[in-house]
Amino acid sequence: MVEKITSIQNPKIKNILKLQQKSSERRKQNLIVIEGLRELGLALNAGFELTSVLVCLDILDQELICKELKLANSYFEISKEVYQKLAYRDSTEGVIALARPRFNSLEDLKLRKNPLIIVLESVEKPGNLGAILRTADAANVDAVVICDSLADIYNPNTIRSSVGCVFTNQVVSTRSDAAIEWFRKNNIKTYAAALTAKKLYHETDFTGSVAIIMGTEADGLTDIWLKNTDEQVIIPMGGEIDSLNVSTSAAILIFEAMRQRNFYK
Repeated sequence: MVEKITSIQNPKIKNILKLQQKSSERRKQNLIVIEGLRELGLALNAGFELTSVLVCLDILDQELICKELKLANSYFEISKEVYQKLAYRDSTEGVIALARPRFNSLEDLKLRKNPLIIVLESVEKPGNLGAILRTADAANVDAVVICDSLADIYNPNTIRSSVGCVFTNQVVSTRSDAAIEWFRKNNIKTYAAALTAKKLYHETDFTGSVAIIMGTEADGLTDIWLKNTDEQVIIPMGGEIDSLNVSTSAAILIFEAMRQRNFYK
């Protein structure tokens, strides 16, 4: 028999709220919170393990509840009041789940012959990370490597802003020095996006095995990358400001690389 939860004081609901709010709780419990049918579908397709599923039948059509959701270790029906307490978005379809996170290493990556990899140093904002993951999925890049990160890959805001693309990309979190060593060992040429660069991005050859390195909006890349990349490139700016949002800059560079590669055709 399916357990029904109608109170926001229920211990399971209180725990989900803690998981949403605190990365320390997500690490401690080894759980992440996923909201929305599309995001859950992408997580399931990528082989993520769902531990609990909560559905609000006042919002979610019964016919949309797939077999995989019902096969979670714990399956609950929740009231509309409880769902609205948990939901980040008014537009989601009435389903929230807990799942086991997945943490890849550089050695786990499965790469094409001439991979395109995006590297983000010290990314802080979940929204920027999510937007870049969405772009990476759209371009079908090989991997996103996050170095010396200040952001939680599985922050609910990252999952939401990436529209679930945190599950469709190969994502690795590691140290900058380890990534630099790995790129050299695997003959992957590194290109740093830097305001001090002289070479224009669209005059740069991105057709080989390439990693494009992006820094923070406030400070750009640190010396470890500026001194250890093969080349530095710049996006020309014609106005008063000298830089773009990091997710916008990443999209420009990623799709220039894709254009040069004839979009993998």
